[in-house]
Amino acid sequence: MTALSFFDEDDEPRRGPRPRRTAPAGDASMDQQTVLVRRALAVGGLILLLIVLGLLVRSCTSSAKENALRDYNREVSSIVRESDTQVSQPFFALLNQAGEESPQDLQTNISGYRVQAEAQLVQAKALGVPEEMRKAHRSLLIALEFRRDGLGLIAEKIRGALGDEGTTADAAIAAIAGQMQTFLASDILYQARVAPLIRRGLAGADITGQRPAGSRFLPGVEWLDDATVAAKLGQEGGGSTARRGGTPAPGLHGTGLDAVSVGDTKLTPDAPNRLPASEDIAFTVSFANQGENDEFDVRVVLRIVGGPKAIRVARTVDTVARGQTAEVSIPLGQKPPTGTAVTVEAEVAKVPGEEKIDNNKGEYDVLFTE
Repeated sequence: MTALSFFDEDDEPRRGPRPRRTAPAGDASMDQQTVLVRRALAVGGLILLLIVLGLLVRSCTSSAKENALRDYNREVSSIVRESDTQVSQPFFALLNQAGEESPQDLQTNISGYRVQAEAQLVQAKALGVPEEMRKAHRSLLIALEFRRDGLGLIAEKIRGALGDEGTTADAAIAAIAGQMQTFLASDILYQARVAPLIRRGLAGADITGQRPAGSRFLPGVEWLDDATVAAKLGQEGGGSTARRGGTPAPGLHGTGLDAVSVGDTKLTPDAPNRLPASEDIAFTVSFANQGENDEFDVRVVLRIVGGPKAIRVARTVDTVARGQTAEVSIPLGQKPPTGTAVTVEAEVAKVPGEEKIDNNKGEYDVLFTE
């Protein structure tokens, strides 16, 4: 056995490093293709995600727009319904019963309705208004302003309309009738502009199942006539000769109260009077034309004061020839207060050109009994 020395091992050839295996040429192209495919899929996924997000945003935007249009229509409908039911209806009911209220109470109540109309206008101004409803909203605000302003002017004129000065009352009644035109204008504006524009905005967004509420503030065109307003206020015919011929004719003008009676009972001015109370009680007022001219549309006013609530009614005599006596029947239209002494006041309103009026009025102490 031959021993190997340390130096003998150096004589053997050393092995070099193992050569690396070279990847086939096709593998590199496959890796590159895989990267491109993955990139394409990532880009496609991103595009798809953006499309989905866009659709979601568009859907949300469309839903928000539709909700805004629906909300606007509901809020406007609520406001105009309140305008009709909480302002118009009780206001005209009040005018229909004007003879049962004192001028001060009428003015106070009408002013209250004006405050309500102002609150509705403020509420409308605070609404969120979609772009599609801006034209409708401008017209809505004008219509509500008409209603508020009309009530305000009527509140200012109502006491004059119920006064005893013929020409002043006539002017106030004409002003009130003029504000009825304002109410009519508000109705026309709402019906011709507001409602159609809201309907168009809803249709443009394909919203079904909703429509704008109707609104009618003025109950009838008869209120546009001065005579209707005068009659509702118990001022039928007014007291002005100007209704028949303008300025008074030359010469003396004047009337004088003769008597007030109920049935066969003539009231005594300086003594207590007892009268039966009933809902169909009527007073007869007689007066004379003491001037030198015929008088037209002479108003006679009867008041009962001192009870729980003042009563005021009026009637008009169309013509009283000079030197002649006229009678007018004035039904109260309600039962007078019983159990307490009241004062019945009868007055023949001053006619144009009249200077002496101290004999136009009479007062009577009356106790109405069951």
